[in-house]
Amino acid sequence: FWAASDVGWVVGHSYIIYAPLLYGCTTIVYEGKPVGTPDPGAFWRVISQHNVSVLFTAPTAFRAIKKEDPNGDYLKKYNIACLRYLFLAGERLDPDTYYWASDMLKIPVVDHWWQTETGWPIAANCMGIEPLPIKAGSPTKPVPGYNVQILDADGNRLPNGEEGSVVIKLPLPPGCLPTLWQDDKRYLEYVTERPGYYVTGDGGRFDTDGYLFIMGRIDDVINVAGHRLSTGAMEEIVSKHKDVAECAVLGAEDQLKGQVPVGFVVLKAGVDRKHEDIIKELVQMVRNELGALACFKEAAVVRALPKTRSGKTLRGTMRKIVDGKDYVVPSTIDDPAVLSAITESARAIGYGKK
Repeated sequence: FWAASDVGWVVGHSYIIYAPLLYGCTTIVYEGKPVGTPDPGAFWRVISQHNVSVLFTAPTAFRAIKKEDPNGDYLKKYNIACLRYLFLAGERLDPDTYYWASDMLKIPVVDHWWQTETGWPIAANCMGIEPLPIKAGSPTKPVPGYNVQILDADGNRLPNGEEGSVVIKLPLPPGCLPTLWQDDKRYLEYVTERPGYYVTGDGGRFDTDGYLFIMGRIDDVINVAGHRLSTGAMEEIVSKHKDVAECAVLGAEDQLKGQVPVGFVVLKAGVDRKHEDIIKELVQMVRNELGALACFKEAAVVRALPKTRSGKTLRGTMRKIVDGKDYVVPSTIDDPAVLSAITESARAIGYGKK
């Protein structure tokens, strides 16, 4: 069993150390990266050399591999027939990344959703029980112990198909947080904002089959001239572009509209086209699918997105950059130099500190 995470994060200490050893698995600790140590075949090399049967990592890792090796040439160098399952979590698994991983590996790609506070998955496709059909973009269904519901702004339960705040009806199952370390007051905010519910802070919906779709943090829903729009939905559209490896769409403050979406795009390796042409195509794609009210008009091509060592994109820090606010460089950041590049790119399209 290999959880390719950072041991300082909940996935790291829970699924590199505790869970596999409690279950009797051999577990792998890996200090490298999915690319650059030394190449995009790093994961395949480790899997082949150590006979890994289950891999657990973040979608960002696969987006990085896809960027450097979109055709899977490095994958072909290794025999990874031992790999039975790929589990992805830690951030939203966009359909484009799901399909790429599924097509390349020809094994179940299992999205699942949980939080540091819950300690274990809230929604998943349980391979050890009875696997359900996979739907791209969904972590499948809530697992036993979690009563997940979708509420509107007034606390009313929403029907399937409508997007709102994802909450868990109390009591929480065993394994979830009993409090926060030295901060009982903050813990109470989780369960008193909506009496009777634990508020996850994520937005999402159920479809008619009862599959849960997480669209991102509630903070990532922006208000553009009175229209509430999901930046996660915009990212999903942008990531479909043939030249895009990964992207982030953020809400930037705007005096006229309140907020407007701003995109940062990382291109696949080997793409040699004018950035202006690619951005025009992205703007048109969002307009075609969401309409002109989305106001997606500005984007910048960047070398990389700022991330933690465990692969999470630092969206909060990026939001502060585009709004020209002061920020503290997170101690968990993988490459601090990326923030400077994001600042320059934001400035070039009219955002951030002048």
